[in-house]
Amino acid sequence: MRLFKLGLPGAALAFSAVFAAPVYAQDAAVENAAEAEAKEPLTVSGSVALVSEYKFRGISLSDKNPAVQGAIGIAHDSGVYAGLWSSSTDGFGEVGGTNMELDLYAGWKGDVAPDTSFDAGLLYYAYPGSKGGDYEFFEPYAQVSRQFGPVNANVGVNFAPSQKATGSNSNIYVHGELAAALAGTPVTLKAHVGHSKGDTPLSPTGAYTDWSLGADVAWKNLTAGIAWVDTDLKAADAAAAGTRKSVFGSAFVATLTASF
Repeated sequence: MRLFKLGLPGAALAFSAVFAAPVYAQDAAVENAAEAEAKEPLTVSGSVALVSEYKFRGISLSDKNPAVQGAIGIAHDSGVYAGLWSSSTDGFGEVGGTNMELDLYAGWKGDVAPDTSFDAGLLYYAYPGSKGGDYEFFEPYAQVSRQFGPVNANVGVNFAPSQKATGSNSNIYVHGELAAALAGTPVTLKAHVGHSKGDTPLSPTGAYTDWSLGADVAWKNLTAGIAWVDTDLKAADAAAAGTRKSVFGSAFVATLTASF
C-alpha cells in the first residue's frame, strides 16, 4: 500500500497501498469479497490483474512501471469476510528492499437500511523480506454505500493510528466514490476523490488530495479499465520527499482483471 519516508529515522523512500481497481486496489479486493452473492454459507472469490502502473492514493508505487496483482477472499453469509491482496512494487529497494506488498484484511459488511450498506474492518500492510526498518502497519477502515438507481455512492474513512511505520503519528484518509452503470451496456463510469492528512509517510507534505475519473468494461469474468489519476502534489513536494514529480503526477492507468 503505501509508505513515503519523509525523514523518519532509519527509513528510506518507502511508500506502498486502499479502492477501486488499479488506483485503490486493496479496497477493491475487500469489496469483492464482501459483496460476493453467497448462495452457500461460505463464498470464495479471487482475481488476477495486470495494471500499467500501481497507484496508491494517487501516488505511483511501481515507479511508473506495470505491476501484477492478485487477491483471494472468503465471505460468510453473516457478512463477515477476510482475505489477502498482493502487488509487485517498484523493485528499487524501498520498503526494506522487498519487491512485494502483501495486504491482509478482515471485516464485516451488511445492509443497514434499504439500498444502504455499511462496511468496516482492518487492513494490515506487510512487506515480506523487508529489512532495515519498520515498514508494516495496520489501518482500520469504515465506509457507507448507497444505491441511487444505477448510481452507487460510497463515502469512507481509513485511520492509521500511531505506530512505528507511521513515525509514531496518526494518519486519516477520507474518500468518496461514485460508480454509474450505463444501461444496456457493459460500461461503468467511475469517479473518486480522497484527502490524506497526518505527519506521517502516508501524507507527503502533511496533507494532500487525490482524484480519478475512469470507466470499466466487463465481459464474462474479465474487466478492462482506464482511469485518469492525479494529485495536488507539486514538483517541490516530490523533491522534498526525495523522488520525482512524475511519481506524484497525473497518469492514465489501464487495468485488465480476471475474476474467479
